[in-house]
Amino acid sequence: MKKDWTPTQEAFDSLLIWLDADREQAGRKYEAIRLRLIKIFACRGCREADELADETINRVTAKVAELSKTYEGDPALFFYGVAHKLHLEYIRKISQSPPVPPPPPASDDGDNAAYDCLDQCMRELPAPTREMVLRYYQENKQAKINDRKRLAQELGIGVNALRIRAHRIRVQLQKCVEACIAQAVLQ
Repeated sequence: MKKDWTPTQEAFDSLLIWLDADREQAGRKYEAIRLRLIKIFACRGCREADELADETINRVTAKVAELSKTYEGDPALFFYGVAHKLHLEYIRKISQSPPVPPPPPASDDGDNAAYDCLDQCMRELPAPTREMVLRYYQENKQAKINDRKRLAQELGIGVNALRIRAHRIRVQLQKCVEACIAQAVLQ
């Protein structure tokens, strides 16, 4: 399966229908499964527990058309099985990746080079994208939830699509910052 697959609204709706015919109940089940997946990955020592939970959900969503025809039992168990396999992939990936270089020394003005790199990478983003990601990560608790709903409505997309978009931007920024730090270490 293609790992960079992005769920469509139709696929996400099919997932919710598979979880429960009542949309409210399906939403509650979805959130409970997602939180449980995050806890599973976090307890296993995964630094990207949120991202791994989202990838698990994406993989299940990609297969939901087939699953809904043949799968019997609690859908949550299928998610946990996929999460187990994804965790094995994660372990294999981190065991094969080179060690992370130590952080570079702080710059002359006292700022950490990582923050300097983040600022540089943020400036490279198009202005609307930069504003979206800053707003996405701005608030806390209930204010964050409410603001993300408003942001999704303003962009004309669902909250799930917004979450996926923010995740992709974050991955892009992380790669940019890592490359910038590696360049700073070499200099």
